[in-house]
Amino acid sequence: MSAPTLAPRTTPSGYLLPSIHSAPPFFTQQPNPNTQAVVTEHWTKLILSYARHRRLFMLRVEDAEVAGNDWDEILRNEQIHRRLLPSHLEHIITDMVEKNRAVYEPARQTRSVLLYWRTPEEWAEVLHGWADATGQLNTILTFYEIIEPPVPSQLSGIPMTLLRKAISVLAKTSRAQIISVADGEGVRLLPGNSSR
Repeated sequence: MSAPTLAPRTTPSGYLLPSIHSAPPFFTQQPNPNTQAVVTEHWTKLILSYARHRRLFMLRVEDAEVAGNDWDEILRNEQIHRRLLPSHLEHIITDMVEKNRAVYEPARQTRSVLLYWRTPEEWAEVLHGWADATGQLNTILTFYEIIEPPVPSQLSGIPMTLLRKAISVLAKTSRAQIISVADGEGVRLLPGNSSR
């Protein structure tokens, strides 16, 4: 078979694409459900890994329809003249939501998702760790101060929906308390299971 070489390659953004990205069938929805399940799992891992690399939080079916967006490096492979079709991406997105690796955002539609390259539980730990490291436990913080901190952090630019989910996780373990503040909502992050 004189197909293009199946080898990993690095994108302009510095992301290392797996060798499967050079296989034309990877971009085609497979008729066999078992084969498609494997392809979908590979795409899911690729999407989440790439999103983490680029700090992308949203993925839309339109990203497969229109060129020139943040997702081009993985949704297209010009070397083999292939691209992921919108219907295939929609199938992958549905699977990701079913497996709790993404959530429809906004709700009540199926063409746009918030990606969980970190789960809300993992973001909760990042948030709590950040507050602890910056000496802000027991301090009332607005959501804006968390999303747009004076010193960039892992939380910079996190979507509000994801921040709320992380805070909710912390609230359930008595490590966060939601507080009304003058310009909306705030949170007090608490030390947690300290033995007093």
